[in-house]
Amino acid sequence: MGLPAAFGKLMGWFLICDPPQQTSTQLAQSLGLSKGSVSTGVRALEQLGMVRRVPVRGRGHAYEMFPDALARTVDARRLYTVIHDVMQKGIDVLGGDESLPRAQRLRVTRDFYAFVGERLPQLIEEFARKEGLS
Repeated sequence: MGLPAAFGKLMGWFLICDPPQQTSTQLAQSLGLSKGSVSTGVRALEQLGMVRRVPVRGRGHAYEMFPDALARTVDARRLYTVIHDVMQKGIDVLGGDESLPRAQRLRVTRDFYAFVGERLPQLIEEFARKEGLS
């Protein structure tokens, strides 16, 4: 996914850690990561909107994961548009004839991602309301 190696470890830890607020030092010690790896990984999580900084007593800050972190990172329109466009390019390479047997999987996949991409934002909103996150 083009993300730092520490990303997965940090994401997993934030999902289960207690307390939910963790300093960079706590993260490094708990996961056996360097402070640089923690910094890079946390920055990626912040940029995706999964983690936020929170103040701690004294000086400094900690990080905590948003309760709906995974739902808030879904960029459905972009992801589904990219896959849709790749499938369309495949159809175009085959001459643009969607009725060809070898274009059928491309067409069905393209149409599936268009269908889901249109509905996913509403599903995310519905889930957030159900969970009281909106």
